[in-house]
Amino acid sequence: MLSIILIPAGVVGALGLIYGLILAFASKVFYVEIDPKIEKIIEVLPGANCGGCGFAGCAAYAEAIVKENAKIVNCAPAGPDTVAKIAEIMGVAAEATERKVALIHCQSGGNNNTYFRYEYSGVATCKAAVNVSNGPNLCNYGCVFQNDCVRACQFDAFSIDENGMRVIDKEKCTGCGACVTACPRNLIELVPVSKLVHVLCQSHDFGNDAKSVCGNKTACIGCGICAKKCPKQAIEIVNNLAIIDYSKCINCGICADVCPTKAIFDPRAEERAIKKAAALKKAEEAKKLAEANQ
Repeated sequence: MLSIILIPAGVVGALGLIYGLILAFASKVFYVEIDPKIEKIIEVLPGANCGGCGFAGCAAYAEAIVKENAKIVNCAPAGPDTVAKIAEIMGVAAEATERKVALIHCQSGGNNNTYFRYEYSGVATCKAAVNVSNGPNLCNYGCVFQNDCVRACQFDAFSIDENGMRVIDKEKCTGCGACVTACPRNLIELVPVSKLVHVLCQSHDFGNDAKSVCGNKTACIGCGICAKKCPKQAIEIVNNLAIIDYSKCINCGICADVCPTKAIFDPRAEERAIKKAAALKKAEEAKKLAEANQ
């Protein structure tokens, strides 16, 4: 009776030992040595695996740096310190790059500033919404507010304000580009963090056609005034839409001042207006003083 139990157990044990030896032998024969640089780079990368670098994940990116000479600055969540560490590992000079953050080119898409063609009650994704009669909002280029961008962000950089508008926290945004990919209407762009003046519209309709369907009347109407007034020729009208070349833009805000629909946003507009008024007042006082002394 005991032999009936022991013999099968012994056979199983012997097979396990044989297979173990075979696997150990195979691991030695087929072992692929990993470059220690790859492991070191993986250790210093943030580990977000967001894909913003253009590779499947941090491990794939590290391997591409070592084996394919991929640029060491492609990791969006990585700051300058991380780039410097990778440069040290690779024995190269660290490249200076400006951090980029996500920008939404739309001022509509909230509860109180959107014109609707119908009430949408389908699958709660932007991709699904735009496939139903081109979306629930009248503007065929605007935000359909189903929050694909919010869900795509792994860094909690998106929030929704009291009006239902999506707001991006520049301090939390890593520029990984996940939200850019998630938006089916291509409303989100990564822009240099130092650039402050932006066209907050993506409509390619012209004139009143664009303005009439925009929930807050801030659509770009393709008039071209901004392009004509820009002192650096940083704006071009492409298919009825003003496009800013950030490599030329100097944040002067002149384009925002002359835009008739306020499609261009300048956060320093009020500050500049106050300074301009103060300068005019000072000049006027100086003129009066000069006239009084004549």
